[in-house]
Amino acid sequence: MDYDEIFKNGVRELKDEGRYRVFADLERQVGAFPMAKNHYEGGVRDIVVWCANDYLGMGQHPIVLEAMHEAIDLCGAGAGGTRNISGTNHFHVLLEETLAKLHQTEAALLFASGWVANMTTLSTLGRNIPDLVILSDELNHNSMIEGIISAKCEKKVFKHNSVEALEDLLKSYPKDRPKLIAFESVYSMDGDIAPIKEFCDLADKYNAMTFLDEVHAVGMYGQHGGGVAEREGQMDRITVIQGTLAKAFGVVGGYIAGSDAMCDFIRSYGTGFIFSTSPPPGVAAAALASIKYLMDHNEIRERHQERSATLKRRLIEAGIPLMPSVSHVVPVLVGDPVLCKQASDDLMNIHGIYVQPINYPTVPRGTERLRFTPTPLHTDDHMDHLLDALKEVWGRLGLRAAA
Repeated sequence: MDYDEIFKNGVRELKDEGRYRVFADLERQVGAFPMAKNHYEGGVRDIVVWCANDYLGMGQHPIVLEAMHEAIDLCGAGAGGTRNISGTNHFHVLLEETLAKLHQTEAALLFASGWVANMTTLSTLGRNIPDLVILSDELNHNSMIEGIISAKCEKKVFKHNSVEALEDLLKSYPKDRPKLIAFESVYSMDGDIAPIKEFCDLADKYNAMTFLDEVHAVGMYGQHGGGVAEREGQMDRITVIQGTLAKAFGVVGGYIAGSDAMCDFIRSYGTGFIFSTSPPPGVAAAALASIKYLMDHNEIRERHQERSATLKRRLIEAGIPLMPSVSHVVPVLVGDPVLCKQASDDLMNIHGIYVQPINYPTVPRGTERLRFTPTPLHTDDHMDHLLDALKEVWGRLGLRAAA
C-alpha cells in the first residue's frame, strides 16, 4: 500500500475545494507593529498585518519584552520538567496568583496552551465526575469539542446562544444529576457574545456547573481585562473560567481559574497538565508583566474598541459586506472558498495587506470570509490603505457588495 499516495490525495482534495491552507512566512518587527516582513518566493516585503490574535500588540510591548529578558537571564531558557518534577518555577506560582486576582477567584492553573487547557479540563471533568452530562453550545471551539468527546460522558449540543434550547435540555434531566454548561463568551469567527447572565441563571435553576471560554475576551473586556464575565458582573457565577495568554496578553499558554477545590482537582487528575512540560520561565514572566500592565490600563481597551467600531463604520460606508458583530472581531463576507483565497492573495501580493481567508470547516460553507482584527496600533492611515485595497479587489474580482 502506498501510504504517501493516501496523504497526497487527501491534500489534493483540499486544494481542489480551495480549502488548502498556505502559511504566510512572517518576521514580526519589534516596535513597528502591525507592520511585519513577509518572506516569499520573490524576496522580502513590508506588509501590514490585519488578522493577528495579538489583539492589543502586547507581544512587542517594552515591559513584556523586558520581563522575558530578565527571566531568561535569571532562570535560563526552559522550565526543566513537568510541574510535578522540578518544573514549577516561581514565575509560574506568581502568574497563577495574578490570574486568580484578575478573575477574582480562589485559584488558577497554568497550561501549555488554551487548547490544552480546554481539552484537559473538560475531559477530566467528564471522566471523573460520575454520571456527568455536558451541555455544549453548537459553535464551541474545537478544543472544547475534543475535550468533551474525550470525556466519554453523556453530551448534548444546544442551538448557538439559545437560552430556550439550553433550558429544554436542562429540564429533561433530574435536578440532582451532575450537569455542566460549556460555552464561550466571544465567538471568534462571528464576533457575537453569549448571554452569560441568562446561562448562569439556568445553571442556578437546574443545579448545573458552568464552563466559560474567555479566550477571545480576556485582556480586552472588563475594567481590568477579566473578560466579558467581568464586564457583565458574572465572574463569581462561573465554575470554570478558561483563558489564554496567547492573544490579548501577547505571549503563549492557557489557564483555568475557579475555586481551590476545582483547580486542585484538575491539577491532580488532568493528564494534559500532569504529563506536559511546564512553560518556560521567560514566558511566564512575560505573561505576568502583560497581565499586570493591562489590569491597570483600561485606556488600551477603550482604544481597541474605538478602532474596531471605526473600521466597521468605514466598511459599511464603502459598501463592503460587513457581517454582524458586537465585539472587536470584524468579519467580511465573501461566500466562496476560491474567491476568498484569491481576495486574500491579492491583498497581500498587490497591496501589502495580510488577512487570512477563513474557509470551511472553520466556518460553514457559503460563509467564507476575511476576518479583520484591528488593534489599538492600527492608525487611520492603515485604515485608508485597507479600504482603498478592499475596494480595488472587490471591484476587480466582482465580489458581492453589501446589501
